[in-house]
Amino acid sequence: MEILTILETLEELVERSASVPFSGKCLIDREEVFEIIKEMRIKLPDDIKQAKWVKEERQRILLEAQKEANNIMKDAENKIASLVDEHEITKKAYEQANEIIAGAQKNAREIRLGAREYADSVLNKVEEILTDATDVIRTNRSELK
Repeated sequence: MEILTILETLEELVERSASVPFSGKCLIDREEVFEIIKEMRIKLPDDIKQAKWVKEERQRILLEAQKEANNIMKDAENKIASLVDEHEITKKAYEQANEIIAGAQKNAREIRLGAREYADSVLNKVEEILTDATDVIRTNRSELK
C-alpha cells in the first residue's frame, strides 16, 4: 500500500526537521507537509479500494472453500451411506441365502423321510403279498401230499 510509504516519508520529515530547544517541538516546512498530505489524499482512495477488494476477494475465497468443504462432506456422507447400504444389502442377501438353504435342507429331509416311508410301505405290502402267496403255496402243497 502506497499510503504506508507516504506516512514513512512524513515521519522522516519530522525526524530530520530542526527542533526548537527546550520545547519538544520542531520546525517543519509547511509546503512540504501540505504536499505529503495532498499525496495522501490522492493515494488514500486507491489504497482503500484495493484493501476493500482484497477483503472481498478473501471473503469470496473463504465462501468458495466452505462450499467445497461442504460438498466434500456431503460426498463423503453419501459414500458412507452407500457403503452401509451395500453392507446391509449384502447382509440381507446372506440371510436370505441361508434361509433358502435351510428350507431346501428341510425339504430334502422331508423328501428322504417320505421316500423311506413309501419304500417301507411298498415293501410291507410286497411282504404281505409274498406271505399270503407262501401260505397259499404251503396250503396247496399240503393238499397235494
